[in-house]
Amino acid sequence: MLHVRSIWNGAISFGLVSIPIKVVNATESHAISFRQIHTEDGGRIRYRKFCELEDREVTQSEIGKGYEDADGSIVPITDEDLAQLPIPTAKTIEIVAFVPEDRIDPLQMDAAYYLAASGAPAAKPYTLLREALKRSNKVAIAKFALRGRERLGMLRVVGEAIAMHGLLWPDEVRAPEGVAPDVDVTVRDKELDLADALMDTLGEVDLEDLHDEYREAVEEVIAAKAAGEAPREAPEPATGGKVLDLMAALENSVRAAKESRGEEPAEVTHLPQRKTSRSTPKQATGKKSTSEAKKTAAKKTASSSAKKSTSTTKKSASSAKSTAAKKTASAGKSTAKKTAAKKTTARKRSA
Repeated sequence: MLHVRSIWNGAISFGLVSIPIKVVNATESHAISFRQIHTEDGGRIRYRKFCELEDREVTQSEIGKGYEDADGSIVPITDEDLAQLPIPTAKTIEIVAFVPEDRIDPLQMDAAYYLAASGAPAAKPYTLLREALKRSNKVAIAKFALRGRERLGMLRVVGEAIAMHGLLWPDEVRAPEGVAPDVDVTVRDKELDLADALMDTLGEVDLEDLHDEYREAVEEVIAAKAAGEAPREAPEPATGGKVLDLMAALENSVRAAKESRGEEPAEVTHLPQRKTSRSTPKQATGKKSTSEAKKTAAKKTASSSAKKSTSTTKKSASSAKSTAAKKTASAGKSTAKKTAAKKTTARKRSA
């Protein structure tokens, strides 16, 4: 962290405790940047800054800031003017409150920074604030000034460091008016069950396993052209007709997701049509449908088991009757033979 250039130096104001800190960027862009060129000969295209009054190019040292008024006149604003603003956050990150992290709307999240302790004297109060944040399970809401404007920030613990997320002011976040569909849509339980199955099949992912495939492809093209080779041809995009059946699309998605994970695609069971259906996605959680589906399946299983048990009982009874009949017949034949033998013996003796 020491080799990263700080973009802001100041202090954290924690009540009467002042913590000297340095602000450094917590993120970095790996996007590939391109230069503008003249397509005729490959020459670089550069922008030059001209003064409108003198009609000449000016250097960076001659350029300052100005505010354009409503009548078109320019009001010059210097760095000294901004540095002497009568606000406490000019060089201070002023903590104003501590709140649960789930109170922060992700839509407000902006750039992220690390706050590094500046010097040995800052180590103790820095550690104190870090441990207090850990134990409270809360985040600190702060105000600070950066790049010519006062901003809102959220301080939280990342590892053993304190990070600060710039936050948009609440009035900078637009309401989602006119974004949701403005037509009445009915979502059926069967559709929600299939959506649940698809979510379960896709499962979770380790974000460390994800990478920028577009950037890798651009780098490959650059390397090929730099070596005087033709870039690798892109594969033909899969062509498919427009899917009109939502149920079929969900079933195919579940099947494809299972196959991509090396699982055997399970046959999707269509649940019986329910009399009631959810009118809006907001009222549908999917949990109730899944529970009812399980109950229905359990009833079917119980009914099937009962039928099998009855059939088995009937077969056993029939088998028992047959066996008894055979035994009775066998016993009758044996008795008849013995009686005939006795009669023959008696006749012989009489003779």
